[in-house]
Amino acid sequence: MLGTEKEINRFCLELSEQDVVQRIYELKAQLGSRLLILGHHYQQDQVIQFADLTGDSFLLSRQAAECKDAQYIVFLGVNFMAETADILTSLWQKVFIPDINAGCIMADMAEACQVRRCWEVLQRSFPGEVIPITYVNSSAEIKAFCGENGGLTCTSSSADGAFHWALEQDMKVLFVPDEHLGRNTAFKAGIDPEEMAVWDRQRNRLVGPENPRVILWNGYCPVHQEFSPDSISAVRKKHPGVRVVVHPECSCETVQAADEAGSTEYIIDCVRTSPAGSVWAVGTEINLVQRLSLEHGDKKIISLDETVKPCPDMLKISPRNLLRCLEGLLGDRTENIVAVDSKTAGWARVALQRMLSIR
Repeated sequence: MLGTEKEINRFCLELSEQDVVQRIYELKAQLGSRLLILGHHYQQDQVIQFADLTGDSFLLSRQAAECKDAQYIVFLGVNFMAETADILTSLWQKVFIPDINAGCIMADMAEACQVRRCWEVLQRSFPGEVIPITYVNSSAEIKAFCGENGGLTCTSSSADGAFHWALEQDMKVLFVPDEHLGRNTAFKAGIDPEEMAVWDRQRNRLVGPENPRVILWNGYCPVHQEFSPDSISAVRKKHPGVRVVVHPECSCETVQAADEAGSTEYIIDCVRTSPAGSVWAVGTEINLVQRLSLEHGDKKIISLDETVKPCPDMLKISPRNLLRCLEGLLGDRTENIVAVDSKTAGWARVALQRMLSIR
């Protein structure tokens, strides 16, 4: 057994790529049911091959909570996903991530101190009239903030239900951190664009109508913002009869120009259930698009824009740092552990449970 972090790093660096793969499978066999590896859809094939379960982040976290034998849960994804897994799993289970620096650009656009300042301003202007909703692509602190202030979380597939739940109470919605998922969801809910304002996080002020029904935090996913109506026009010209499906993190203009829009699981289902010979242009992370193309050889599946690069944070997870993480588990090392403090986890769990109660 390797003892120190230095020994583990040296050992992992000295192995060939083939030996890294072999050693990971050896450790998986050695740890058996005590280990559960979760792989997000956006991971590279060379990484996701080691996953016991694959899926969207929240689904994977719920599945991890149901695996009572798993003492060690390793999340092949980004930090907020591992946080959610830690929030939902039991106290005796430990959650790890191969690279603790694998963050999320969009989640990082909503820091807890920024959201609290926004909330103070909104409470002065609209006291008791606002419900905070956060996309699961946010930190545990933001989830906890929503739970503590009567709000909830949502996924891209449950955002509609979350908005309806708040609007049926005749409340305004503060949606964090993705302006575009919020705008697309509000539009579907029948909210007029003139009733949507944007919270400018850089200037700490509200931009738009003075009495909005929906307040959108001005965060975004850089990958999904690369897809545009021009991308759709170009792919339709090049591939007559193509169907275009995009993720709702894309801009409202892009979503409106597409044939379909929905969560990652929705996109997968669109492709899976379509007839042989179908042609799809998919506006989401390229690793998933390429995997869909390989899995459905009877259909033509391409990226909506082949110039869009993969998510840089998802690329931080590699077989080599997965191996370092697993070697560390054997020595009971905690460099890669993701642990949310009990108070934050408690309120975040409230926000997550509210979401589940209205889905």
